[in-house]
Amino acid sequence: MNKARVLLAEDHVLVSEGLTKLLEKDFTLVGTVVDGRALIQAVKTLTPDIAVIDISLPLLNGLEAARQIKKYEPQTKIVFLTMHAEDEFIKEAFNTGGSGYILKSSATAELVFALKEVHRGNTYISPSIAKTVLSQNINTNAVPSKNHETNRNNLTPRQMEVLQLIAEGKSNKDIAVILNLAVKTVEFHKSRIMLELGLKTTSELTKYAISNGIISVDIS
Repeated sequence: MNKARVLLAEDHVLVSEGLTKLLEKDFTLVGTVVDGRALIQAVKTLTPDIAVIDISLPLLNGLEAARQIKKYEPQTKIVFLTMHAEDEFIKEAFNTGGSGYILKSSATAELVFALKEVHRGNTYISPSIAKTVLSQNINTNAVPSKNHETNRNNLTPRQMEVLQLIAEGKSNKDIAVILNLAVKTVEFHKSRIMLELGLKTTSELTKYAISNGIISVDIS
């Protein structure tokens, strides 16, 4: 089997450099990106066999980016490399159409083998969380739901994008530019998000985003 073409999405430079050194012998690395929006564009341009994605990416988190990738480039397999071991993240990852889920703490020992397995058409899950998958009856052959409104408290994909950018401290004008929307449209989405979640302030939206893994707080 030819070497798999791998795209890496990781916003921490040192981690990205370490992963590059780990993978470059066994795979063809076609690029690295540092945020979810760049990831989507890179997949469209480079059409990698596998995208290795951190869940906590800026601008658009890895779960939402993966959902869009599977919509437009379904042939690209997705492996999540993350610090999140919680049940809800594992379930959501496979609901987006992911083929692998690896904890960052296990990356050195598992990542090369995992990517080879995924390239062969198999699914890989870190052994330390495999019991969770079995006990929760998570479908590792899941395909992305066409109706994302069943997830994340009935927020639409666009509302999820707006919520993340709000939580990252972007102004309505900034969000409008990033998403190519009118400011009034952003304001409308924000008000609908608050209504749906029962929240009243930007601070509460930020706390919600953090507690639900939509953004992460770097405490290093």
